[in-house]
Amino acid sequence: MHHRLIRRTAMALATVLGIASAIGIAAENPDPAATEQWEPVPAVVSPGATSSAPPADAIVLFDGHNLDQWVSTNDHSPARWKVSDGAITVDKSAGNIETRQSFRNYQLHLEWRIPKNITGEGQHRGNSGLFLASTGKDDAGYEIQILDSFKNKTYVNGQAASVYKQSPPLVNSSREPGAWQSFDVIWTAPTFAADGALTTPAYVTLFHNGVLVQNHWRLSGETTNSGTPKYKPHQQAPIKLQAHGDPSPPISFRNIWVRKLD
Repeated sequence: MHHRLIRRTAMALATVLGIASAIGIAAENPDPAATEQWEPVPAVVSPGATSSAPPADAIVLFDGHNLDQWVSTNDHSPARWKVSDGAITVDKSAGNIETRQSFRNYQLHLEWRIPKNITGEGQHRGNSGLFLASTGKDDAGYEIQILDSFKNKTYVNGQAASVYKQSPPLVNSSREPGAWQSFDVIWTAPTFAADGALTTPAYVTLFHNGVLVQNHWRLSGETTNSGTPKYKPHQQAPIKLQAHGDPSPPISFRNIWVRKLD
């Protein structure tokens, strides 16, 4: 009798331990289907024929033909830069230009070229700028520097692909003058409370000629040539291109498109 009770107890204990072991194994190796997400299904967007061509949901800001998507920053009259051979060339006497549309968060592709016959040195060598959000006249906003930085020494937070006076590029991936170069930008705009206080700062990720040069960089405020950058409240804003007053020959742009990420 005593031995039969021991055997029954042992068998029951083995069953319990077996169940517990099975539960432990199941916990360590859960059903893969439990972590599969099926909804919502991402929208289908047809890519461009090349990595630089606009995808199906892009807004084309310049396709080589006209400046219909651009206006003068100063008075919002039609942009007066020169269009020829599929490119825009800066007219320094006409001032900055900006998009007719305003944007908040976006992906931007833009190509630019320093003239092969560029002259000058430092900041006086193909100087221009891409303003990710134009918040006023002149050079107000958040600037990515455009400059000939191919064997051209200047301060590092002012060379090509820098967040001007804030963040030098991680590397210098500049091509020589005369060659087309590209910027691919992910812009996360700042947000502000009803009283104008900063809620979240701006961030930028930038690829220069396909090379990562700004990695989700947190901006300290709007671009300033001197002093400390500061934020001022604004909503969505145009994208701006700069007509810099340096004496070197003007630069050119082509193939500009944007995708809203709101």
